Amino acid sequence: MRRGNVNDLLAFLAVARERSFTKAAAKLGVSQSALSHTIRGLEARLGLRLLTRTTRSVSPTQAGERLLQTVGHRFEEIEAELEALSELRDKPAGTIRITATDYAADTILFPKLAKILPEYPDIKVEIIIDYGLTDIVAQRYDAGVRAGEQVAKDMIAVRIGPDIRMAVVGAPSYFAKRSPPKKPQDLTEHNCINLRLPTYGGLYAWEFEKGDGELRVRVDGQLVLNSTAQMLKAALAGFGLAYVPHDVAQPHVAEGRLNRVLEDWCPPYTGYHLYYPSRRQSSPAFNLLVDALRYRN
Repeated sequence: MRRGNVNDLLAFLAVARERSFTKAAAKLGVSQSALSHTIRGLEARLGLRLLTRTTRSVSPTQAGERLLQTVGHRFEEIEAELEALSELRDKPAGTIRITATDYAADTILFPKLAKILPEYPDIKVEIIIDYGLTDIVAQRYDAGVRAGEQVAKDMIAVRIGPDIRMAVVGAPSYFAKRSPPKKPQDLTEHNCINLRLPTYGGLYAWEFEKGDGELRVRVDGQLVLNSTAQMLKAALAGFGLAYVPHDVAQPHVAEGRLNRVLEDWCPPYTGYHLYYPSRRQSSPAFNLLVDALRYRN
């Protein structure tokens, strides 16, 4: 429908509801003659008389009453929805969709959300666990959580966690049959638990660094998984070596359920960032979430 037709319908609704051209013209901010011309034009296009006019009153015809009851309600619904949208601008409310890894959700998002969500019952957060480098714009996410170096340059990135250090670990039962690796290249002789990356359908190459040297090792093994939690469980069960964040492995290392190797090859790297498009119009709910997640030393 052309915009002019919409304006004509709004003019008709104003007259039909006010039962007066004078009152409707004042409400719309137009002259009575212009309003009368608009109504006549609408009636001519429809081929129907919509209003009965006398010197004392104006009332809808049968066709006009039907139009008032059907179209009128739809415009009321549109106005109500627009009003609801304005409320999202003025108060923290609405749904925020975030993509993150399970480790980031467990260690960063959940602890911080547990503090703010009870205070703002109108905010809903949907977290989708995904190891792929998801296009958050195409997939209609409000934000994503990834390590700092993985965030695209055209995104706004807000640091939400400390530096992360990885660890290569295996169960004592595994090392009872194999010698611990002394350098990353030795991993090719071990049964390693691989992580599947859905973005390209490939396996994650384990990353190491020592001094000025950086190394990426393509490991092999009997298990391929797609979450940190499952890799840790597999390592504890003795399936092989796992490459997981240090803080999730450390309690098991401390209690002797896992042994750590290649520690001097695993320096810390940039922690997790919340990222989102620079062009988005942030809502109060989203701004509140960003501030709550922001990392503070």
